[in-house]
Amino acid sequence: GFVGSFVIIILFLALLTRIVLIAERQRSKFSRIYGYGVASIIFFHFAVNIGMTIGLFPVIGIPLPFISYGGSSLWGFTILLFIFIKQDSVRLELL
Repeated sequence: GFVGSFVIIILFLALLTRIVLIAERQRSKFSRIYGYGVASIIFFHFAVNIGMTIGLFPVIGIPLPFISYGGSSLWGFTILLFIFIKQDSVRLELL
């Protein structure tokens, strides 16, 4: 339980760090702001879900991104990331 939770937290922190690093190297202001927005949304959902799990926040039903069961949240987070990855690939094509 503890090791699995620790691994999940480390993976989320690595994902958020990677998104922010990719956002910082974007030339387009829109792509940069979009990247920060994606990181913010994922961090908010992650922080609230962990807070609900340990009892710091009231339970409101926010899913843990990419882990909690629910088709619409999984689709939403996946589309957010794919749009961001596509914007990064467009940046590479322009170079």
